[in-house]
Amino acid sequence: MLEAEQIFQQRYQLKEKLAQNAGRQTWLAEDISIQPVETVILKFLSFGEKFQWQDLKLFEREADILKQLYHHRIPKYRDYFSLEDKNHSFALVEEYIPGASLKQLIESKQRFTEKELRKIAAEVLEILCYLHTLNPQVIHRDIKPSNLILGGDKQVYLIDFGAVQDNVAAQGTTFTVVGTYGYAPIEQFGGRTVPASDLYALGATLIHLATGKIPADLPQKQMRIQFQDRVNLSNHFVRWIEKLTEPDIEQRFSTAPQALEALNSRITINSSAKAQAVYSSRIKLKKSDNGFDIKIPPREITTQSLGLMFITMMFFTVLSLIIYWLIYSKEFHLELNQNNFILEWKVFGFTYRKRIGDISSIHHIDVANTESNENKFKKILFQAGTQEYRFGGVMTNAEREWLIREIKDWLGM
Repeated sequence: MLEAEQIFQQRYQLKEKLAQNAGRQTWLAEDISIQPVETVILKFLSFGEKFQWQDLKLFEREADILKQLYHHRIPKYRDYFSLEDKNHSFALVEEYIPGASLKQLIESKQRFTEKELRKIAAEVLEILCYLHTLNPQVIHRDIKPSNLILGGDKQVYLIDFGAVQDNVAAQGTTFTVVGTYGYAPIEQFGGRTVPASDLYALGATLIHLATGKIPADLPQKQMRIQFQDRVNLSNHFVRWIEKLTEPDIEQRFSTAPQALEALNSRITINSSAKAQAVYSSRIKLKKSDNGFDIKIPPREITTQSLGLMFITMMFFTVLSLIIYWLIYSKEFHLELNQNNFILEWKVFGFTYRKRIGDISSIHHIDVANTESNENKFKKILFQAGTQEYRFGGVMTNAEREWLIREIKDWLGM
């Protein structure tokens, strides 16, 4: 029986039991063989009534893989030894990471802002980028709040590699179901684990942090976790988490670098149909953390429009023709920066209307209500303070929805 103050290998003195699960125990200890004394983590696996040989296999694999990992936000391997006691225990020693687990923070009723969640997501993805590109590839298989430590340096650390799989081990004909219900994707319970499986677990973890609810306790629709109405997050970040937690592995981000790029660059995340609808758009969109710029070019002149212009010229006045031509020559420019918004309407490159306002006054952006359902009459409604502005009558519905999402995401609405 393990007790505080016990010493092993004439150097590791137990201080506090942190966790116990079946034949496993995790202890906070001190390495008294060096000065100053250094705090470490000791994990014990003992033969007992519930012991299975697969437990020892996973325990030894954790030790073997930790030996090979060199990342500043993964605990370092220190030692591995066996104890000739009545339970014939095995012990793994690893670096202690001071801080609190994200599970502890949730239990203390802490709620996370979108900025904090994005930082957590980015830091975990950076670790996964490292693990998934190793040879052999390493998949953690048990990412969840209790295995993520927010260190004293405010960085996120990934711990507990007890469920880890490398691609060499994955080639075996048998498998053991590992992971935690609510965080592990469906394919993991079928014995198939790929890098995207860790991405799902990260997404489920972010949902837990954002809602305060265990993902398994949230409602599901077609196996998708329904969390959207319980959070106050930007549309982009919600869609990004949705893509992380797609039950269909083919619809999920496939790699950590891909997910990280989408998070950092604010790439628009749409369904395949919507993405295809705006792929060939003539609208020009540029954005960064400091600025957002949209240019809607004049309506494209087609053979059909030229025919209408010819008919107009035949049956109506020259003035009507000029008005018709001006309609096809209008362009629009929207610029957003940290302080102001600028709306600009142009004809033949000349500005005929311009509005500048305080960006903090923007409070509503949506499709303007019209009496007609015709696509060509719909515009984007842009409200700032008591003023209303409309633009985008030449766009398709898909383009309008896309731009509204992009503007709201940049503004954090």
